[in-house]
Amino acid sequence: MLRIARERLAGGVAAVFQITGETKTMAIYEITSDDIRKMDETTFSQTGLRERTDLQRLLRRQIEVISPSTLVVAEEFGEWEDSRRRIDLLGIDKEANLVVIELKRTESGGHMDLQAIRYAAMVSTMTFDKVVDVFGKYLESIDSSDEPRENLLKFLGWDDPDENDFAQCVRIVLASADFSKELTTAVMWLNEQGLDVRCVRLKPYRDGDRVLLDVQQVIPLPEAQQYQVQLREKAQKSRVSRQQGRDYTKYDVTINGKVYKRLNKGRMAYTILKHLCDSGVKPDAICEAATVRKGNAFRSAEGEFDSSEEFVAKCTQEEEAEGRRFDDWRYFTEEDQLIICDGRTYCISKQWGGRLEGWFEDVMKAFPGYGVNWSRSETDE
Repeated sequence: MLRIARERLAGGVAAVFQITGETKTMAIYEITSDDIRKMDETTFSQTGLRERTDLQRLLRRQIEVISPSTLVVAEEFGEWEDSRRRIDLLGIDKEANLVVIELKRTESGGHMDLQAIRYAAMVSTMTFDKVVDVFGKYLESIDSSDEPRENLLKFLGWDDPDENDFAQCVRIVLASADFSKELTTAVMWLNEQGLDVRCVRLKPYRDGDRVLLDVQQVIPLPEAQQYQVQLREKAQKSRVSRQQGRDYTKYDVTINGKVYKRLNKGRMAYTILKHLCDSGVKPDAICEAATVRKGNAFRSAEGEFDSSEEFVAKCTQEEEAEGRRFDDWRYFTEEDQLIICDGRTYCISKQWGGRLEGWFEDVMKAFPGYGVNWSRSETDE
């Protein structure tokens, strides 16, 4: 794999080339106008960088370096009986999964995989309220006046907590200067069993007085990550459904005599709401009719958009102006799924918790004349 990063230095534009094999870094070179210069490989100990007071301190402020779309909720977390064991950093991602982050500055990673698995098991039963409590203590420790519950909900894009979707999976991120063959073999096997363990290599290089850091996710390889995520999600849903009884209820929807069988919650909601809106019912009127999840079924943007890309760009712009982000994967945003009404464009949410049935009972009572009926599927295979 060949990666190129460019940086403007005093002598002009320089290119830094990194050439890697499967898991071993070969070298990093800087291209100047006169030559190709090899960067000096070093170690964290040689640079004087320490594990906790340097690496951990810096990464907690910029956790996206090793774990994108993650919010740190605790540092040195150890609220269990054996308090000598502590998680370096505990986070949560945009899909409401807990993230155990372990850091090592060694060249092998030590036994961090075994430690992280133990920690993941310990935090796997945490509830939303428990994470809010832990997050509050962390914010106090870094002298932040932010309100933990509000900030956690804002990060997740939720109006209210949803325990059905919260912390259903615990991800593990291992960050080290390098990893032994024994550790990488164990991690690949664990991922095959349905876990989500990622190895991120942090390799320091010296350039005069500067220390450069090469950051690479080595397991799973980025090229194969999406496929592995899909396999893991399928296995996770099956396992959680069997062991914890998570709600994977399917629904049958009938619209003017046409039957749609075994729809999941998101697809059931989309099928009904799209029909009502196409029949002339305004999205705001639908939300007004419901007593729960009010206003959270749709996301809208000012303007009439025929293009999905333009609509998503507009929503992104509006959210960023408020200091938030727009996650389009949470909504039905294809061109034929969008709804245009009164100068605005709407999309329908894919995410519905345990309040779905009560919400649609209200809506059907308010709009009974549109040929819509729904019920739980008789079987849930």
